[in-house]
Amino acid sequence: MANTLSTRIGSALRAERERQRLTLPELAARTGISVSTLSRLENGLRRPDLTLLVPVVRELDVSLDDLVADDRRPVARTFTAHGRVYEPLAHAGPLEVLRVTIRPSSDKPKLNVHGGTEWLYVLAGRLRLRIADQEAVLAPGEAAEFDTRLPHWFGCADDDEVQLLSIFGPEGRRIHVRTRNRVSARASTPSA
Repeated sequence: MANTLSTRIGSALRAERERQRLTLPELAARTGISVSTLSRLENGLRRPDLTLLVPVVRELDVSLDDLVADDRRPVARTFTAHGRVYEPLAHAGPLEVLRVTIRPSSDKPKLNVHGGTEWLYVLAGRLRLRIADQEAVLAPGEAAEFDTRLPHWFGCADDDEVQLLSIFGPEGRRIHVRTRNRVSARASTPSA
């Protein structure tokens, strides 16, 4: 059986849950995610999107970027582009997983458009995210998912560097911005 990203993440989640001696029903009660969904996630039968992963990794107190890293597969070298450091963590099928470090800049935001879907998960610092005419600031532990065919830009929200996990896929989808504080009509509080 191929070692897909879904299978790898599911196995890592199950191992951590079992290490902490938690049952699926206990984890379900703590996260608000059904036992069935958690079981499918752990068995690689459910796509590990951020709406599921964020509450689970918070409850298990594990790092999302460590969860997606694949130590068995050679990973491309770290590279720098446009003042950002990109550290590839995994490449599974059409998905690319990168840890991105963004340094503060006085450059004016330049909106980009390209095909695909991007999921961002803030690891450290505060991320300023602009999608079309909407803007949000995300703190560590907050996530956003958006269709990259919409004009978008993200960078530091203040004078501190930002570290984030970026999962990029080829399919376009609707925008979902998840923050703790409501910042626009489309922003919502994550369910925990």
